[in-house]
Amino acid sequence: MSDRREFRDLATPEEARAVVEGLDIDPGTEAVPLADARDRVLAERVDATLDVPGFDRASMDGYAVRARDTFGAGEATPETLELAGTVHAGEEPDVTVDAGTAAEISTGAVMPDGADAVVMVERTTETDDGVEIRTAVTPGEHVMLAGADIAAGARALGPGTHLTPREIGLLAALGVDEVEVQSRPRVGIVSTGDELVRPGDELDSAAGQIYDVNSDTIAAGVEDAGGEPVLYPHAGDDFEAMEELLHEAADECDLVLSSGSTSASAVDVIYRVIEERGDLRLHGVAVKPGKPMLVGTIGESAYVGLPGYPVSALTIFRTFVAPVIRDAAGLPEPRTATVAGEMAVDERYSEGRLRYMPVGLVDDGEGATLVYPVDKGSGATTSLVDADGTVAVQPDTEVLPAGRTVEVTLFSPDVRVPALFGVGEDDPLWNRLLDRIEAPRYLPTGTADGLRRLRDGVPDVAVVAGPTAEEEPGEELGGWTREWGLAVAPDSDVADLATLVDGDYRFVNRDGGSGLRRSFDAELERVADDRGASVAAVTDAIDGYELTAEATESPARKVAAGEADAGLSLGATAATLGLEFVPLGTERVRVLANRDRTEKESVERLRRLLGELDDLAAGIEGFEG
Repeated sequence: MSDRREFRDLATPEEARAVVEGLDIDPGTEAVPLADARDRVLAERVDATLDVPGFDRASMDGYAVRARDTFGAGEATPETLELAGTVHAGEEPDVTVDAGTAAEISTGAVMPDGADAVVMVERTTETDDGVEIRTAVTPGEHVMLAGADIAAGARALGPGTHLTPREIGLLAALGVDEVEVQSRPRVGIVSTGDELVRPGDELDSAAGQIYDVNSDTIAAGVEDAGGEPVLYPHAGDDFEAMEELLHEAADECDLVLSSGSTSASAVDVIYRVIEERGDLRLHGVAVKPGKPMLVGTIGESAYVGLPGYPVSALTIFRTFVAPVIRDAAGLPEPRTATVAGEMAVDERYSEGRLRYMPVGLVDDGEGATLVYPVDKGSGATTSLVDADGTVAVQPDTEVLPAGRTVEVTLFSPDVRVPALFGVGEDDPLWNRLLDRIEAPRYLPTGTADGLRRLRDGVPDVAVVAGPTAEEEPGEELGGWTREWGLAVAPDSDVADLATLVDGDYRFVNRDGGSGLRRSFDAELERVADDRGASVAAVTDAIDGYELTAEATESPARKVAAGEADAGLSLGATAATLGLEFVPLGTERVRVLANRDRTEKESVERLRRLLGELDDLAAGIEGFEG
C-alpha cells in the first residue's frame, strides 16, 4: 500500500503568513563563499549554454594555417606550406603554426597556436615539400571559435542586464557555477533530490539529471532580503542523509530553507524528517504556484520547506519568507515596486486558490502599459527572466478579460518595460539584430505563435519563416533568406530527401509551429505529388517524423550526439556542429511589425538595422540579406 501523504486542509495565505512570522529567527553575521551577482550588470550577451566549447576547434578535416599565407592561392597558383605536424581531436596540440607552415588537423580538434583558419582537405595535396594549398581562406574560416556552440544558439541574457534573483536562477540552469556576495541572519539552503547536479559539474541528461537551479536562486533572494545565505551540498532522497544535513544546517544557522521533497509523493521524505525530529506546523498552502510548502522547526532553528520547481520556490520565498528575513535583519520594507497596466489578452483561471500569475510588460507605443501572461509552468526556468512580475489572481476569479486594469508586483523596483518585445522564430541573424537594440525581450516560440500573438496585438514585432497559408498580420519591415535542409552524420548514407523517405534512418523533426517545419512539410507535399502518393504515406515512411524538437539546433545536436541519422536543420547549424548538410532549399525570414507601433522608437531602429543585413549576415553560412 502506498505511503502517500495527501494535502488536506490547506492553509490560507493569511494563515501561512502568520505561521512563518511566528518563527524565531535570530540574526547572525559571517562571510560566505556564495553566488552573488545581484545588482551587477552584464557587459556582454550571455547565450544559453550547457556545452560551450572552451577552445577554438576545426570544423572539418584539413590543414590549420595562417590565413595570410594562403592569400593568392588557387587551383592554378597553389601555395606550398611546410608541414609542422598533426593535431588529432581530443588532444592538446604540441605544434605551432608559424609563417609558411601548416598542421594537419581533424574535425573537432583544438586549433594550434598561430593558426587562424582551416583549409579543407579536398583543396589540398601533400607533396614531398609539404602541403599544397589550392584555395585562399580568410581568418576564422572552417573554425568554430570558442563560445560559438552556445545552447542551441539561444539568446539567454543581453548586454546591460541587471542581475536579480530570477536572472541568477537562469544562469545557474545554464551551468554557471561562480558568483559573489553584511551582518545578516544566517540562512541555510539545502536543495534536495537525487536528480540534482551542481552547475559546473558534468550533467547526465539521459539519466534525468538537471542542474541545481534553486540553490543559487534562493541564495540570491536571501541576500536581496538582507540575509546571509549558507549553501549546503544538495541532499538525495534518503531519510538518514537528509536528517543529518538538516541538523547540521540547523546547528549553524538561524533559518533553514530546503527546496524539493515537499510534495505528497511517497518518495519525498523531508516532511517525515521534520515531523519525527522537529515540529511541523504547516504542510500546504492554497496558492499557485507553491502549494507544497512546509513550516516548522528543527531543534532551535526555524525551518521552511520550499517547492522544488524554481518558479514555485521563488514565489513562495518572496511572498512568505523574504519579509521575515528583512524583519530579522532590521531592514525596512523594500521600495514599492508595482505598476498598473491593462491585460493584453483574456486569461482564464478556475482552480479556486490564490494564483501569483507571472506576467510580462510591453509599451503599446502610445504610453500605455500592456500586461500579458508568461506561464510555461513552474518547472520552466526561463519563466524567471521572461516575466517582469506577478499579478495576484483571487480564488473566485474565472477570467481576467483583455482591457482589465491589473496591478503588477514587479520582481524588482529596477524592472523596466522592454524597449522592444518580439515573438517568433529562433534565428542566428535575428540574434545579431537584437544585440543592436537596447533592452529587448524576445520569446523564440516559433512562427505559428508569433503570428498568433501579433494578431492579438501583444508584441511589437513577430519574426516568421517558411510558407504560411494564412494572411500575415502586421507590416513587413524587412527580411533575409536562410538555407535549410538535413543535417546528417558524416558516415550517414542520407544523400537527399528521397533517401530519407525510402531508407531506414532515424530522423528528428522540428515542431509544427516552426518555419523550418513548414518548409519541410511543403517539400514533402511536392514529393507526394511527384509520386502520386498521399502526404500521410510519405510522412509515415520517415522514421521519426513525429519526433519533434522545439529548439532550432536540437535536431542537429541529436545527430551530432549519435542519436539520429538526420535532422531538420539550417545550413549554418550543420556547419557550426561540423555535420554534413543536405540542402533542400531556402526560406525567407520576415520581420513583421505591429501596425499600431510602427512609429515606436525601437521599431524604427529595427527598420534601419534591417537595411544593414549584408554586414550582419557575414559569417553565417547560408544566410543572405
